[in-house]
Amino acid sequence: MSDLELYQENVLDYYKNPRNKCEIEEYTHTARELNPLCGDELTIYLNVKEGIVQEVGFQGTGCAISQAAISMLTEKLVGMNVVDMKKIGKEDIYGMLGIPVSYTREKCALLSKKVLHKSLEVPQC
Repeated sequence: MSDLELYQENVLDYYKNPRNKCEIEEYTHTARELNPLCGDELTIYLNVKEGIVQEVGFQGTGCAISQAAISMLTEKLVGMNVVDMKKIGKEDIYGMLGIPVSYTREKCALLSKKVLHKSLEVPQC
């Protein structure tokens, strides 16, 4: 099995068995974003205390790329500080996915980054 096939299987696993797919009970930051072209929808919930993520969850629907990307991202966020979260870029998302992302799927893959950054713009609670 090639590396690409392993990464494709990994993306499908995150899509079929998402991690942190829940609305957490206590959150300090939340945001919702849509990708109307593909029908992707994501809502992220962060519980941040003293600048560090204590808990994270998400709700969403959409294609395998958008759902796998947010699931992978949420695993990396627990324990991360807000300053570092604001630095997460598209290359970080592409690196997590580990597969080539076509131009038509860029918005799907990067919706997770977009909703994360939107949630950090203004503390909401």
